[in-house]
Amino acid sequence: MSQYVLIFIGFLLFLGFLKSFFTVKQQTAAIMERFGRFHSIRTSGLQLKIPFVDKIVARVGLKIQQLDVIVETKTKDDVFVKLKVSVQYVVIREKVYEAFYKLEYPHDQITSYVFDVVRAEVPKMKLDDVFVKKDDIAIAVKSELQEAMLDYGYDIIKTLVTDIDPDGQVKEAMNRINASEREKIAAQFEGDAARILIVEKAKAEAESKRLQGQGIADQRREIARGLEESVEVLNKVGINSQEASALIVVTQHYDTLQSIGEATNTNLILLPNSPQAGSDMLNNMVASFTASNQIGEAMKEQKALTANQKKKEDGDG
Repeated sequence: MSQYVLIFIGFLLFLGFLKSFFTVKQQTAAIMERFGRFHSIRTSGLQLKIPFVDKIVARVGLKIQQLDVIVETKTKDDVFVKLKVSVQYVVIREKVYEAFYKLEYPHDQITSYVFDVVRAEVPKMKLDDVFVKKDDIAIAVKSELQEAMLDYGYDIIKTLVTDIDPDGQVKEAMNRINASEREKIAAQFEGDAARILIVEKAKAEAESKRLQGQGIADQRREIARGLEESVEVLNKVGINSQEASALIVVTQHYDTLQSIGEATNTNLILLPNSPQAGSDMLNNMVASFTASNQIGEAMKEQKALTANQKKKEDGDG
């Protein structure tokens, strides 16, 4: 009988030995009590306790946690708006005792402070200012929470206003305003584009006309220079300026008629119908023929003079 008792006692001692060891995970702290009173805080790794005397009452996470709080309030211009505030917090390693024993529901405490700060700050602002100054609201929330939660062993890492949701009717009005503004901007851009096209087209036409005028001016200068040279040549052979002009006019007249005749699509020639047109044309033709004869005689005399001079030079030689 005593043998069985010893076996039973040995078995209990073996179980007690096994229960003496426990592990604590990374980024976790274990709260140990002895006979119902706080004894120690154990960190990550293999730990030892006295069986049936020491007890692990809680394991506190040391990772960063996030709490999202939605607060509904009213702005200065009487617009109801919902704000989503995200709070990132962590238990301070050196203050695990305070985090566990001083504050039982940290989420409720943080939520209360967020509500208090948001409902104190937003009613001071108009709706547009809430969107613009959301970072200021987040800073105010963090400042208030940091001061309050530090005594409870919590550190506020960051606070963000992640969403601003106005009343449905207000959102519809804002969408209409935004659509109207976009249409106005689009119309303005279209008007500017059309105005630019008109200006560029006018500039191009002006440049084209300038170049065309310059070309015509250059053409006329070349024609005038050619006529001047023609008159000088005719004057050298004894034809006066009036006869030379008549010859040039008639020559250009015939050149024009020839070019018109060569055009395949031309079947109409317009001639002057004034009473003196025929007489003027006849006089010009006579003058031109006379000038042509004079040119021919002058060229023959020049040729004969050149030939005699050459014979004379050959005889002297």
